[in-house]
Amino acid sequence: MNNLMLIREAETALTPIFSEIDNKVKQNLKKTLEAFREHRLGVHHFTSVTGYGHDDLGRETLDEIFAQVMGAEAAIVRVQFVSGTHAIACALFGVLRPGDEMLAVAGPPYDTLEEVIGLRGNCQGSLMDFNINYRVLGLTDQGTIDWEGLKTAISDRTRLALIQRSCGYSWRQSLSISDIEKIIKIVKQQNPQTVCFVDNCYGEFIENLEPTAVGADLMAGSLIKNPGGTIVTAGGYLAGKKVFVEAAACRLTAPGIGSEGGATFDQNRLLFQGLFLAPQMVGEALKGSHLIAYVFDKLGYPVNPLPLVPRRDIIQGIKLGSPEKLMAFCRAIQRQSPVGSYLDPVPATMPGYESQLVMAGGTFIDGSTSEFSADGPLREPYIVFCQGGTHWTHISLALEAAIEAINQTIS
Repeated sequence: MNNLMLIREAETALTPIFSEIDNKVKQNLKKTLEAFREHRLGVHHFTSVTGYGHDDLGRETLDEIFAQVMGAEAAIVRVQFVSGTHAIACALFGVLRPGDEMLAVAGPPYDTLEEVIGLRGNCQGSLMDFNINYRVLGLTDQGTIDWEGLKTAISDRTRLALIQRSCGYSWRQSLSISDIEKIIKIVKQQNPQTVCFVDNCYGEFIENLEPTAVGADLMAGSLIKNPGGTIVTAGGYLAGKKVFVEAAACRLTAPGIGSEGGATFDQNRLLFQGLFLAPQMVGEALKGSHLIAYVFDKLGYPVNPLPLVPRRDIIQGIKLGSPEKLMAFCRAIQRQSPVGSYLDPVPATMPGYESQLVMAGGTFIDGSTSEFSADGPLREPYIVFCQGGTHWTHISLALEAAIEAINQTIS
């Protein structure tokens, strides 16, 4: 079977799943529209202020809408967050104090948090620098949450439980909302004062509820991932209980300023429109994820998640097994990108990452992973992680080129 026939077979087989995804998109869009309507969104909310950002009506309304959509008491949506990692760091430093303990309950966190914690790097104001203790509850041999271990893992000193929803650069299953809800219940049974914090990157609008709707005290994410709808130019968000959102906001700005500061620089319209588009863009990315999994599974490569199973984030991993295949895959994706198709991805160091990365991302927003992109650390077993996509047909075209490129590395 040639590549084109295999992709067409996948598209046909996935038709029922695509329909299910469209239904979920509709439910998430309905929730978003209800929030817009209840807060009487109008064109006057698109204007902005400069300077300190005081009395920005559009920004304040967006915070309220975002909180409602996320099922949270409060939220802040700010272009001043430079990344999801920055938003997460503000949350951690907002909640934790010297002598506290943070427990990562889903195995080691994403690479970019290692320097925030103090596991590597120069410890320039890391958590460990501030005498904040850190432990990891490892995964089981099957790569799942250690549910039995979790039942005794929380101590009186455990101030914060870090729950990373997405698999990151690991080969575990990402967490479902029901998984997160179960984790929170177990943690709170042991210590009701432990703050349950969710790194929600790549997970927004995958299901019809968000972690804050099932008990998470605080969560954070990036606006150039799911909730930005592929058009927001920068930023991140925090959502959860008001006291914790404000504590984190004080780390973004300063104590006494908190959520009252931060001009939006005429970005309000994009922020609102991005949120409106987000459910649809996530749906397209999910369809692409299914397509990639189906095709590469048929070609004999290990994939995570497996074909035809429900998605828990927008990431699709493929174990390619060699650096040559990883680079060939990323180069093919870059050539099929709308921006910078003439560029040639090469391994390079990236701030916050230990290993060199190969990254393909010819995106309209630089670094956007809600648009179709692919990347992977240059280390064994040479896994490429695909994410995003504004429409699954683009992913289908790129997939055809990627298969051909990989086959050429074999011959």
